[in-house]
Amino acid sequence: VVKFRRTGESSRSDEDGISGEHEVQIEGVRTELEPVELGDGAAVPKEFANPTDDTFMVEDAVEAIGFGKFQWKLSVITGLAWANAMEMMILSILAPQLHCEWRLPSWQVALLTSVVFVGMMSSSTLWGNISDQYGRKTGLKISVLWTLYYGILSGFAPIYSWILVLRGLVGFGIGGVPQSVTLYAEFLPMKARAKCILLIEVFWALGTVFEVLLAVVVMPTLGWRWLLILSALPLLLFAGLCFWLPESARYDVLSGNQEKALATLKRIATENGAPMPLGKLVISRQEDRGKMRDLFTPHFRWTTLLLWFIWFSNAFSYYGLVLLTTELFQAGDVCSISSRRQEVKAKCSLTCEYLTEEDYTDLLWTTLSEFPGVLVTLWIIDRIGRKKTMALSFLVFSFCSLLLFLCVGRNVLTVLLFIARAFISGGFQAAYVYTPEVYPTATRALGLGTCSGMARVGALITPFIAQVMLESSVYLTLVVYSGCCLLAALASCFLPIETKGRGLQESSHKEWGQEMVGRGSHSPGESQE
Repeated sequence: VVKFRRTGESSRSDEDGISGEHEVQIEGVRTELEPVELGDGAAVPKEFANPTDDTFMVEDAVEAIGFGKFQWKLSVITGLAWANAMEMMILSILAPQLHCEWRLPSWQVALLTSVVFVGMMSSSTLWGNISDQYGRKTGLKISVLWTLYYGILSGFAPIYSWILVLRGLVGFGIGGVPQSVTLYAEFLPMKARAKCILLIEVFWALGTVFEVLLAVVVMPTLGWRWLLILSALPLLLFAGLCFWLPESARYDVLSGNQEKALATLKRIATENGAPMPLGKLVISRQEDRGKMRDLFTPHFRWTTLLLWFIWFSNAFSYYGLVLLTTELFQAGDVCSISSRRQEVKAKCSLTCEYLTEEDYTDLLWTTLSEFPGVLVTLWIIDRIGRKKTMALSFLVFSFCSLLLFLCVGRNVLTVLLFIARAFISGGFQAAYVYTPEVYPTATRALGLGTCSGMARVGALITPFIAQVMLESSVYLTLVVYSGCCLLAALASCFLPIETKGRGLQESSHKEWGQEMVGRGSHSPGESQE
């Protein structure tokens, strides 16, 4: 006889049992079993544990509580950190301005951009390790405050060497901002995760658009120094609101802090107006967190290597297009750049052109492409999966890059750049969805951090392609970007794990997929659309 208690909604009448307990006679089962008594507070032995016990995991609680008021608040606050896109977009505006104002040669202009990515590359893994060791909230708060301080300070740089160092320190802080995605993803139910992560990417798009609008107003009147200072506004807002952020309940459970995790889950349930699951929160097996070797276990080795190349290609192409857009708009089209290089054989590297009002307008139009990029990715990512979404984004970008070989007018050029930027930003967003999903809690922040670090390697190299190589051959420049994205599309297809329709993995000691399928959503034999 198996006794069980009814804890959920049922179509049966309440008359079936006032006590709420039912008995089921199972035929053919041996009944001569010895009773086992447990002392007060004693743990249930593993051999008696089963899924119907009154216990639950963080994953169960997050799914049961669902998406609500708490997640909306979290979306806005983490989105403010994600609006650091302003600190990145400013590079394409600051470079031509300082090139003219301080009479910098082209290699120094490229170095001004690259030093930001050097800082990001050197710190991304460090911030990931800090977030895995000391908590997601801790790593994110320190990195944002660091970026805010040096971002404002760089507006007071008196000479080139000062701004070079200060922008490098800004880059060091920006390297930790992607950990906002780790914190955010760990509070999201499975069905809402992809859509929500993509929606906070809207803050990235808003940041880039706001930066261009800010530059239109500030640059002619107040100058680039005030533009640097005002670009830190979203991070200033985050610094004022970050006290509200809770620590990830998944991290607390993994680090053995059960009471704190339970308090966080109860707080979310209260804010969302949803009931907590019945029973006791199960403490996961405590593991070493933030260990690089865990990224190269047999289950994750190829995933890690392929993701590193995908992130490299994403940043290399995305930031390359941002910088290339400014160069192409100043020249008019690709053929103008090519003919100008032939006519001026001994071009002085100090020759400069300020950004015009038309340049800012076209820059704004291409920046607005971030929004349709989000919408397209949002529409396809849960239909065709994460891997195919990334592959499609790279293929469309590569195709648009090849079309730039044609001597098109400025209007067609703007359209091609618009489409290319929409899809490469969509690919970047899909990578931000996929990466936290594929790694377990113990290495999730480190995995995202190392991928972000590889992205910065691509971003570090790209100014020398989009600004320096462009002076030698515009066609070779376009071939480099197009070829890189074709390889990245292949890498996306060869990723061994598709995370669509899966929960977040808690333990790195299990085969991928053992605890991943959303509970109650599919049976093992059912196909997932």
